[in-house]
Amino acid sequence: MTDEPYAEIWEGGLRNDLREVIFDAKTIESKVVEIGQRITKDYADKDPLMLGILKGSYPFLADLTRAVNLPLTVDFMAVSSYGAGTKSSGVVRILKDLDRSIEGRHVIIVEDIIDTGLTLHYLRQTLRGRKPASVEIAALLDKKAVRKGKELEDMGARYVGFECPDEFVVGYGLDYKGRYRNMPFIGVLRPEIYS
Repeated sequence: MTDEPYAEIWEGGLRNDLREVIFDAKTIESKVVEIGQRITKDYADKDPLMLGILKGSYPFLADLTRAVNLPLTVDFMAVSSYGAGTKSSGVVRILKDLDRSIEGRHVIIVEDIIDTGLTLHYLRQTLRGRKPASVEIAALLDKKAVRKGKELEDMGARYVGFECPDEFVVGYGLDYKGRYRNMPFIGVLRPEIYS
């Protein structure tokens, strides 16, 4: 896959830490625009609140909001179930909460990836307790292969970009120890980098 206009910029360096690129920048851009058009249609009279989950969602959220042709507001939450590891600990902590009430609002949780589903399940239940009009999920990637348990198997995400293979992926917001988020594409990290 090529990554014009980023190919020359990303030759060598961090790009060498990837085994392969699985979603190039053009493919991601096209999918984000498609999701944005669906949200524009579905929320035409609803003034949605786009809720970015930090830190991984920031590129997707920025691009997605530009692809939605509606009045909307943006807020952020930071939640963690990983710490510094590569696997979810299963314990979810809210590190940064919303800046405003969501009561009566149509909320779209914007996530980079649905992995085990534990964090997103917890977050959705927590937000529903705050009496929004609705809570939906927009995720760029869905890694269904790693989910176990009936309540997690189908996360019910309304907007999903791509099904993700059961690989350790980085780029476009996804990281390993805070690195690789700035890559405009998504690739599989070489195992020797995180082993």
